[in-house]
Amino acid sequence: MSRHPEVKWAERVDKVFITIQLPDAKSVKVHLEPAGALIFSATAGAENHEYELKLDLHDKVNVEESKINVGVRNIFCVVEKVEKAWWSKLLRGDAKPPHYIKVDWDKWVDEDEDTPGGGEMDFGGMDFSKFGDMGGFGQSPPMGDDEDDDLGDSDDEAAEEKKAGEATSKA
Repeated sequence: MSRHPEVKWAERVDKVFITIQLPDAKSVKVHLEPAGALIFSATAGAENHEYELKLDLHDKVNVEESKINVGVRNIFCVVEKVEKAWWSKLLRGDAKPPHYIKVDWDKWVDEDEDTPGGGEMDFGGMDFSKFGDMGGFGQSPPMGDDEDDDLGDSDDEAAEEKKAGEATSKA
């Protein structure tokens, strides 16, 4: 009796990412049909269990442009769509997807975030060159010359001593 490997998927407007998670798979066979069928078989494990899978994808696919990579831990497929449109689901039909098919949240992008520019944010034409002196994440504020560093330290120490003196005189 064959088993089903865990499958993760994510989508873009022009392609679907399908990851078949099966470590140490042997005798891997992956066949993609233009009508949108992905057929997979392999053996894995110490006892060479048989794994099989047939996915009737939501729509037609471009077999020539699609890519399949068999790795040590998984089989990764980039399935190119014939029509560049979002699918309402991965599989054809109205049935609930099988329990072994899950969303790949690491690769998932929502429809409104899938832009040709790679998801870059639109800042409405703001000129960030004017913010150069403010410092930012991972940036230090502008510093003076090395000569000023010694003076800056003594000024800070004097201010701290003055505050400490005021605090004791009020007590």
